[in-house]
Amino acid sequence: MSIYVTKSFMPTLPEYSNILKSVWERGVLTNQGPCVQEFELKMREYLDVRDFQYLNNGTIALQLALNALDITEGEVITTPFSYIATISSILWERCTPVFVDVEADNFTIDTQKIRSSITNKTKAIMSVHVFGYACNIEEIDLIAQEYNLKVIYDGAHAFGAKYKGKSLLSYGDVSTVSFHATKLFHTVEGGACIIKDPEVSKKLDLAKRFGHNGDKHYQLGINGKASEFHAAMGLANFPYINYIISERKNSSILYDKLLDNSLKRPKTQLELEYNYAYYPVLFKCEDELLNVFAALNKNDIYPRRYFYPSLNQLPYLNYKKCEFSEDVSKRIACLPLYVGLKADEQRMIVDIIRNSAD
Repeated sequence: MSIYVTKSFMPTLPEYSNILKSVWERGVLTNQGPCVQEFELKMREYLDVRDFQYLNNGTIALQLALNALDITEGEVITTPFSYIATISSILWERCTPVFVDVEADNFTIDTQKIRSSITNKTKAIMSVHVFGYACNIEEIDLIAQEYNLKVIYDGAHAFGAKYKGKSLLSYGDVSTVSFHATKLFHTVEGGACIIKDPEVSKKLDLAKRFGHNGDKHYQLGINGKASEFHAAMGLANFPYINYIISERKNSSILYDKLLDNSLKRPKTQLELEYNYAYYPVLFKCEDELLNVFAALNKNDIYPRRYFYPSLNQLPYLNYKKCEFSEDVSKRIACLPLYVGLKADEQRMIVDIIRNSAD
């Protein structure tokens, strides 16, 4: 049986079916139905946040965050070490991404380099909690206040992580999260925005449903709504959150033991309660990574390169050198990590890595 980088956690079929039965009985499939409302309530309570808006995916969440904060032109400072959705959301809103290189410890944006990239066109900082590791929140907030900038945290990987006792998603003007099937917690497809300002929240709520409420049209909008079927999956998975994180933590601890510091790992901040969203490792060089991948693939094991290439190297953008991001993107990969991954499978993975690495 193939071993992939991740495997979606699934509730039991009866658990999901029981929730779907109520959907069938009501006949309400979308447009902020009861399942969506219940899911939002549970998430507000779990994350201990005032505002949680469930959306149909994490990319729309980023676009709506920019739009609701009135960032529809100008420059947005961001990281080149992320998934393409971070950049495409900025471009889609007709803004210009300005890349700032990442730091060496946990591959989040290097806050010491942000100030030199700020111009009179800069409107916001969109930073990414890469792999669920926290950005330097205090420094980013300080810079944002100094230059009157908005802060959007791309927290696609941040669900379940806490910083200083609070959900990592509770920081910034808006934080976004992804509930895609590949994520630690999923609703098959889905995403959300966690918003500080009630007025921004109202604008985003309108924007996600075409900009109108009944027959009254207030603003330009888009379809960012999530369906009852996706919310139902979220409700079925919700009771398993702590179990999912615990199982992934156990597998990560075993990887730590088996690898015994032979590969570099991101550094966890002292005040971060990590969510074990991924298990990234850094190889000595790209050739070593490719050798390891070839050996693992021969054994039907499929890790993944998160993230390659460095986004500042995309052919449709003006190139700006980001030395460390370009280097790390060639050497980093995530090993398989999911609920149900067997200890013997982890031992086999690590044995293959040791035997095929230079």
